[in-house]
Amino acid sequence: MALHGLGKVTVGVPNVDETISYYTDFGLDHLGAGKFATRNGGEQLEIVYAPRRRLVELSIAADDINDIAATTRSLRVLGHTAEQDGTSVCAIEPATGTLIRVAVRPRITIEPIVASTPYNGPGRIDRWGRAPFLSRTDKVRPRKLGHAVIGSTDLETTMKFFTEGLGFKISDYMGDKAAFLRCSVEHHNVLVMAAPVNFMHHTSWQVDDIDEVGRGAHAMLEGKPERHIWGLGRHYAGANFFWYLKDPAGNFSEYYSDMDTVPEDELWSPEILHGLQGLYAWGPPPPPSFLEPDDLAALMTGAHSNRS
Repeated sequence: MALHGLGKVTVGVPNVDETISYYTDFGLDHLGAGKFATRNGGEQLEIVYAPRRRLVELSIAADDINDIAATTRSLRVLGHTAEQDGTSVCAIEPATGTLIRVAVRPRITIEPIVASTPYNGPGRIDRWGRAPFLSRTDKVRPRKLGHAVIGSTDLETTMKFFTEGLGFKISDYMGDKAAFLRCSVEHHNVLVMAAPVNFMHHTSWQVDDIDEVGRGAHAMLEGKPERHIWGLGRHYAGANFFWYLKDPAGNFSEYYSDMDTVPEDELWSPEILHGLQGLYAWGPPPPPSFLEPDDLAALMTGAHSNRS
């Protein structure tokens, strides 16, 4: 199958207007009616109403209708109800209850090609004069949606859905706590983690380089320090620079740059990472609210109420 990344996330929140304002500040282009586009990926986020914050739908990009047909067959072999309409197929991931859609979308191309940012090092001069990022005065605008992170009460079932049902590859494990999964050349497009309740942890949005990670976060935090969660740092798994912020509904959003790529599956061997090893190589330690969001107990209570 020729999957090539995430297409779109649809996120349910109780405070739609506030959340729309946040993602407008974040640098996404508001198309109206709660729909947002990235700089190069087209429409990739939709904010809709829900009593509690949740991931309503995750859309994955495929090349053509042959990929849709192949995905449909794989899902049905596993016993899932897969509804196909020609250019997309959707099914419910059974552990989290999330609607997953695989849809034909064009591959994201970035034009014009971004020139590599020259950075000087000890004994190495790659640029002369003032650093070029100083001339960047425009607003940081994410290039594309890179990945989504979801908590699942049944990690094994969710992993099986993505790997055997959709064709994702495993990049790395965090013991029996989480798995980094990819459907593109980037290290991960979905991270599934074991959790006491099914919920969305964060979405991650690619920017050009570490300066854009910092500039974006700096602008978001001016006058609103409560948005800060964790950063600046660099992950071990994926190796990307990161900075995490929190939207008004409690979802985390990440600016990232410089992620590991896996152009050939045979050239990559998954590692088993332990403790906090996979979370960061350097930077401040993750705060407790990153590992267990402040509203986790409320989400658990809500999940219990919905079952009763």
